[in-house]
Amino acid sequence: MRLLRNERGQATVMVAVFMVGMIGMAAFVLDVGSWFRGQRVSQTTVDAAALAAAQSLPGDTTTARTLATDYATKNGGVAGTSIVFRSSYATDDTVVVTKTSPAPGFFSNIFGISTVNLHATATAISEVPTAAKAVAPIVVNIKHPDLSGPGCPCFNAPTTLPLGKTGAPGSFTMLDLDNTDPNGIVGASTLADWITNGYDKYLDLGQYFSDPGAKFNNSQIQGALQARYNSDLLFPVYDQLVSQGSNAEYHIIGWVGFHLTDVQASGTTGTLTGYFTQVIWAGLVPEHGPPSPAVPDLGVHSVALID
Repeated sequence: MRLLRNERGQATVMVAVFMVGMIGMAAFVLDVGSWFRGQRVSQTTVDAAALAAAQSLPGDTTTARTLATDYATKNGGVAGTSIVFRSSYATDDTVVVTKTSPAPGFFSNIFGISTVNLHATATAISEVPTAAKAVAPIVVNIKHPDLSGPGCPCFNAPTTLPLGKTGAPGSFTMLDLDNTDPNGIVGASTLADWITNGYDKYLDLGQYFSDPGAKFNNSQIQGALQARYNSDLLFPVYDQLVSQGSNAEYHIIGWVGFHLTDVQASGTTGTLTGYFTQVIWAGLVPEHGPPSPAVPDLGVHSVALID
């Protein structure tokens, strides 16, 4: 009877069985971690590819596809990648990049899992921004012939922008981009910095004070403009100027890129020489629904991941 009741050794067997299960689960966790890292790599790949492709949208799907393929190749490989264009608010303004790739299992073979498929998707859109960053403090009239003329906006055609009076006493083309100012008077050094570096916050469309006086003659501002030769600046576009002097306000309705090649200023008149250009710029696009039809498409677009 003592022999029948002897249970010594059963604990050892139970521990052995338990340890085998724990080792199996730990090994499986290692595979899961490896799959998770692989999925993160795939997500990075499709994110980079979608953002690259969106820079050529809307419209140029050929270049967009090439860019997406190049970025996918550089960021994890193009195998298993699909690139599809769709029209969200404008023709071919959205790109969807998906990637499916097999990931082997090693320890998971214990549970009969030899491989899993990793899936990643990214959707990017290119739209006219409702707010923009790095804006320069010089306004452009929407009635400029290269913006509102027949068949325009027209890009890469040499043109000039006036720097003189804009139709109201004391109002010139310099703009106070800081809406927290009680009036439109800005120091020349600040205006020069905004030309050199752009305004460091996102600016919404709406009313902005005109900076009174012909400050474009100032040596700091002239120097800042000359330093920007052969580069692109982002200018606010207005449709109305109300009031006058230090109370004058521009109604900003959009943005336009301008490639600057020369500046001339004398007294109360001056001009910028260059051409309007299409640019991808840091900006905010509508999160839900199409952009407001009141915001004109003047060649400035911002890209964003939306999924």
